[in-house]
Amino acid sequence: MKIAKEFKWEMGHRLPFHEGKCRNLHGHSYRCMIELTGQPDKNGMLLDYYELKKIIDPIIDKMDHTFMVYEKDFELIEMLDKLGSNKLVVNFESTAENICVYLLNEIRKSSLPPNVESLKVRVLETDNTYAEEESKI
Repeated sequence: MKIAKEFKWEMGHRLPFHEGKCRNLHGHSYRCMIELTGQPDKNGMLLDYYELKKIIDPIIDKMDHTFMVYEKDFELIEMLDKLGSNKLVVNFESTAENICVYLLNEIRKSSLPPNVESLKVRVLETDNTYAEEESKI
């Protein structure tokens, strides 16, 4: 059985290594689809959507209306500090692929019930682009 729920957030980032426009400061209206696979419980539920929301919302809240910045981007961190802007300093470049893995790892740290066997995360950076990763629990 599979269940899924979509989550949305607004976030800024930049990719200093990028040769094109993504090198600049910019942001996206991100969406992610969280999909769980496993066996339903005795009541026929894999996981209540409300319970899934309680797990995912704190992770999304850390990213919403903030700037995700690579820990080695010292100039940007200094600027964000001077401006008093919200930031989330991470140990990776903020590509859609890396954000996807970040979400997957953050969710895996939570207390998913034992009947959940696998987790899939799809991060949509734009309406027509996404990165996806799947993992056994």
